[in-house]
Amino acid sequence: MLSLKSLTKSFKATTAVDDVSLEIEQGQMVGIIGRSGAGKSTLLRLINRLSDPTDGEILFEGTDVARMRGRDLRRWRSDCAMIFQQFNLVGRMDVLGNVISGRLFEMPAWRAMLQVWTPEERALAIRALDRLDMAQTALQRAETLSGGQQQRVAIARALAQEPRMMLADEPIASLDPLNAKVVMDALRDINRQDGITVICNLHTLDTARNYCHRIVGMLKGRVIFDGTPAQLTPDVVRDIYGAEHGEIDESATSTSLPDSTAPQPVPGTAAAAAQI
Repeated sequence: MLSLKSLTKSFKATTAVDDVSLEIEQGQMVGIIGRSGAGKSTLLRLINRLSDPTDGEILFEGTDVARMRGRDLRRWRSDCAMIFQQFNLVGRMDVLGNVISGRLFEMPAWRAMLQVWTPEERALAIRALDRLDMAQTALQRAETLSGGQQQRVAIARALAQEPRMMLADEPIASLDPLNAKVVMDALRDINRQDGITVICNLHTLDTARNYCHRIVGMLKGRVIFDGTPAQLTPDVVRDIYGAEHGEIDESATSTSLPDSTAPQPVPGTAAAAAQI
């Protein structure tokens, strides 16, 4: 279980994340929504420790991630894979090398520098790419791929880390609806088949409703909603987006992804219990 306790991040006079407390069970798929500047990206960066908290705790199975340093911190970043909006691939490197780079924690620095991969690492990367239907691109340079293909390679790289949790920061924000569906389907399949916790910042309400077991709404750095998709009523949406009645433009906050299905409750959660 991941437990955030009074987590806070301040930048001088600005508090980006303000006293956030959440408990996320293993195997959940959680969507975080809110306006730009609500603190969504900062929250994920705190969990992954790409940014250090000003105050509070980040507990994973009883260990305070906020206090980790050195090798322990590098191990955590390997266990807690991060997927970015802009893919963060090395354009001049081939796809296979980009995916294997997810294993850097497990290899000596000289092999990483010289890009000397073992047969086992190559096989692991190919399997990850195959799950994303991208194995045929293994020897292409990453910069030759489309945006949707690059994001699938980024997910394959995260899979190659063999993580216990995936964090996705606006993974479909720059993609067209069809590629967005492919990426979200891939994240959902990983969540369901591997039992990996997925926490995903999303800018569209429909995507959060269709794919996530649980939705967290943020406003001005604080969590103001934490519930199921069914509980995300129009009034709650207005609260999350800080708008008065009638000011929410649904076309600006929803994008239809074709053939999406509603998420299934995770066993042991309140949502699952309510349906028994």
